[in-house]
Amino acid sequence: MPLVLIVEDEKDIVELIKYNLERSAFKTLAAYSGEEALKCAKDKQPDLIILDIMLPGIDGFEVCKTLRSQPETAHIPIIMLTARREEIDKILGLELGSDDYMTKPFSPRELVARAKAMLRRKVSGEAETVALEAGELILDPIRREVRWRDKPIELTAKEFDLVEYFLKNRGKALSREVLLNHVWGYDYYGTTRTLDVHVQRVRVKLKGSGDLIQTVRGIGYKLRDEI
Repeated sequence: MPLVLIVEDEKDIVELIKYNLERSAFKTLAAYSGEEALKCAKDKQPDLIILDIMLPGIDGFEVCKTLRSQPETAHIPIIMLTARREEIDKILGLELGSDDYMTKPFSPRELVARAKAMLRRKVSGEAETVALEAGELILDPIRREVRWRDKPIELTAKEFDLVEYFLKNRGKALSREVLLNHVWGYDYYGTTRTLDVHVQRVRVKLKGSGDLIQTVRGIGYKLRDEI
């Protein structure tokens, strides 16, 4: 049963999230401050973190940044909650390493759907066991490791899934909607900024790769066929 850490200082919202997640077969624990969240994440190793931005003490942005900088927690998926509607806040959260975000007030049903999507695994057919390669880019699906020019690359959960999907569809022009539905796992509506920021983060981490992930004007992206 997946364990979800809820980081939120408003107890009513914590109880709302806990109720809906536990109805859907998740285990939950709560942290009410940034400091408590960092300790819980390290000690309990949850499968997913739902992280509010406005927290007493260390805010959600700093918590996200710290989690991503520590090897013990860097891999944990993060859904960020924000009462702020400004686009810059959403972009900042994504750039600091969150995998997704939702704006308050949010639909509990949608939050549960996104949590399930974030944690989904292959449940039918044979699991992918063969390493995927494109030139000097190598992805190991069993160890969930990526190497670029023989150096390990630290990727978040969604960055890894994104690179894996690009490698499986090398040379194909993939629309933003297709990428969001396959990598995030739900019918995404509204802004595609989540995807764009993730692609940019991967490009930065694959230093010296040039246009390895190419923008296809009017469509989306593709992994260059010839590397």
